Amino acid sequence: MQRHRFYAAPDQFSDSRVQLDNDQSNHLWRVLRLREGARVFVFDGLGEEWECRVLSSGKDGAELEIIQPLTTVVESPLQITLAQALIKSDRFDWVVQKSTELGVARIIPLITIHSSILRAEERGKKQLERWQRISLEALKQCGRRKLVEIREPIYLATLCENIEAEAVNLLFSERGGRRLSEINEIRGGLPSNGRINIMIAAEGGWSDQELQTAEAFHLIPVYLGARILRSETAAIVAVGLVQYLFGDL
Repeated sequence: MQRHRFYAAPDQFSDSRVQLDNDQSNHLWRVLRLREGARVFVFDGLGEEWECRVLSSGKDGAELEIIQPLTTVVESPLQITLAQALIKSDRFDWVVQKSTELGVARIIPLITIHSSILRAEERGKKQLERWQRISLEALKQCGRRKLVEIREPIYLATLCENIEAEAVNLLFSERGGRRLSEINEIRGGLPSNGRINIMIAAEGGWSDQELQTAEAFHLIPVYLGARILRSETAAIVAVGLVQYLFGDL
């Protein structure tokens, strides 16, 4: 049986009821045509999910009755931040979608020497809203329950200045570096909080200045092999390998 999943913020829950917002209600009522009595699932973006029954649905909204919580573990044990250099819009959209499916906790768009810079503040705001919608749809599809934090674009130097020293900070580079399998030996294991920061360049790679910045902040350069990967390919390969080696794949 197909599972119909919806998102509701914590303040939309009350006792044994949950009220869907307009977007989610419209999808339930107009698109899926679910009516009173239908079984659906609702997650709160903080890690909880419940099986629910539709009490009412229509143009004025949808009200659901909570039946029981779901207790299966679906989130990654790692806290992965993907800092992805800005690339063409459709390719960045794809990175957001697929990295959400893989289990990243946070996505930070990077402005780099070779990145596609957002040219206007308003466009940047619209892009951020678009990425959040894409990530939410990916969450609904893959079964995750925690929203992915997507931040506004920043420069690599700014990221480095605010990065967590206790995390594993990996800069994937086409100019060499260590193999990912060696990282545990370098670090002596992962930190107890499971935090890993992954930095991916745009087409053209990192500039000399950016590599110097990375070295100054002790980021670990990582090598992805002799073949040249597109930026979006490198991002998904990096996240997938990190999840395989240290996470739940």
